[in-house]
Amino acid sequence: MKRLIIGSFVLGMSCLSATASEWKVGDITVSAPFARATAGMARAGGSFMQITNVGEADRLLSAHAEVGAVTELHTHIKEGDIMRMRPVDGIDIPAHAGVALKPGSYHVMLMKLKAPLKEGESFPLELTFEKAGTVTIEVPVAGVGASMAP
Repeated sequence: MKRLIIGSFVLGMSCLSATASEWKVGDITVSAPFARATAGMARAGGSFMQITNVGEADRLLSAHAEVGAVTELHTHIKEGDIMRMRPVDGIDIPAHAGVALKPGSYHVMLMKLKAPLKEGESFPLELTFEKAGTVTIEVPVAGVGASMAP
């Protein structure tokens, strides 16, 4: 009976983690990640998510994904009348607050893609925070113009 209970618990937990749309590391929760499908032969794409912090201020230092040769943290800045993407050396995650990585704002830039990002697929993305540590999340690929997770 004890083995049955333990086995059921392990199976339940594995099913739960396989369908999770949020990941925790330290005081940080990462939720609702998604990437946009890339059109044609595009060699770059973006990944977006919500990051919530229930503890002291932290900082997202880096990201890494095998889908491309280069993964950077980016933001958009306005230069005159033109919006441009620029790499940043980190993204502050304030204490007891959240930060949305979203189109037109902070995001994870995936460059020199090895293959197109196709709607319905997913890929692992490793995020490293200054205090909380490192977590690997699963990023589903949504449509080309998606503005939120599928």
